[in-house]
Amino acid sequence: MIKYTLACDNGHSFEGWFSSSTDFDRQAGLGLVSCPVCGSASIAKELMAPSVSTARKKDEAKVLMMDQARKEAVAKIRELVTSIRENAEDVGAKFPEEARKIHYGEAEQRGLIGQATVDEAKALLEEGIEIAALPILPDDVN
Repeated sequence: MIKYTLACDNGHSFEGWFSSSTDFDRQAGLGLVSCPVCGSASIAKELMAPSVSTARKKDEAKVLMMDQARKEAVAKIRELVTSIRENAEDVGAKFPEEARKIHYGEAEQRGLIGQATVDEAKALLEEGIEIAALPILPDDVN
């Protein structure tokens, strides 16, 4: 589709959409295009700037695509975090202690979530206890 800025012989300006330049010429030649203000069928195309694809427009399109990809990725991460939370026991601040008990066979194997300081997390990792932080997602803080 092509959008033309059109004008009648009475100076009224308006827009029209056509499937091609030839389509406009055909319709105008048959008197099918008329001014919506005065009804004149004497219509001409006005000078207009073409729509040019610039690097900026391409960059903006990439940003929009990245934004959509980011939304999809965040949705998948949110789904994973929700599943982990639903299938794990929240032990709060006792996380380091409970993780050690499981690691050393003093407690039954089960999924845990809770809190640990940076130093506590480092110590667990140094002991060979596998842990991972759950991400805080953008909507979680709003």
